[in-house]
Amino acid sequence: MSTEAPVPALVLAATPIGDPADAAPRLTHELASAPLILAEDTRRTKRLCDALGVTPSGSMMSYHEHNEAQRTGEIVERIAAGERVLLVTDAGMPSVSDPGYRLVAACVERDLTVTCVPGPSAVLMALAVSGLPVDRFCFEGFLPRKAGERARTLAALADEARTMVFFEAPHRLAVTLEAMADAFGDERRGAVCRELTKTYEEVRRGGLRELAAWALDGARGEITVVVEGAEPREASLEDAVATVLDLVAGGVRLKDACGQVAQASGLSKKTLYDAALAAR
Repeated sequence: MSTEAPVPALVLAATPIGDPADAAPRLTHELASAPLILAEDTRRTKRLCDALGVTPSGSMMSYHEHNEAQRTGEIVERIAAGERVLLVTDAGMPSVSDPGYRLVAACVERDLTVTCVPGPSAVLMALAVSGLPVDRFCFEGFLPRKAGERARTLAALADEARTMVFFEAPHRLAVTLEAMADAFGDERRGAVCRELTKTYEEVRRGGLRELAAWALDGARGEITVVVEGAEPREASLEDAVATVLDLVAGGVRLKDACGQVAQASGLSKKTLYDAALAAR
């Protein structure tokens, strides 16, 4: 191992989502050498170190959603003063539905170095094994817990053409899948990925209503849900022209409005322009 002093930076390090053997070799080096380790749960991080045979040479501090606002300023100052700080969460990549974004943003604002140790990702693994299209996707994290807010969020995603990835708690899985079936349709394809990389790993695929019925029996562990994107709808000329005229009424030039709507609808700009002129 190098005896050179660690380079000052915030290091975001992905940790295994289940099997400690998935840890990147660089993770063990950073855990052993970082002057300061920020851990979402220090007990879990110490257990990971034990599993990897690592003895940290620096100190360890808790950094989670309940104290990140108070501790971010102090940590930024330590990095600015020349310290290398390693941030790990309980599983996966920090800042992806985990603590970290606030600290990254603060470091970027101060023009401090932010780097990353790559590693396991529940989002990418679930996407890869889902059997659904992977060329374009979006990550939506956890849906709102309240039924009304959840329904409104899903309604706004009903026409999303990209494959969607969600996290969900096991005790809310059946309710969430029912809400997805209501918003996206019973037969929209989905995959429920449970306990990825762990002993009881399971991937259940099917229509959303079918998956919701299966989930009523209960599911345990870490859950990632992947949902097929919507089939593109053919925009009617009448609706597209109405959108153009709404944009024009809002102050957008007719030519520019036609360009925007043409890009979204697939209709030609000339067709929209001529139809909009005739409708005015």
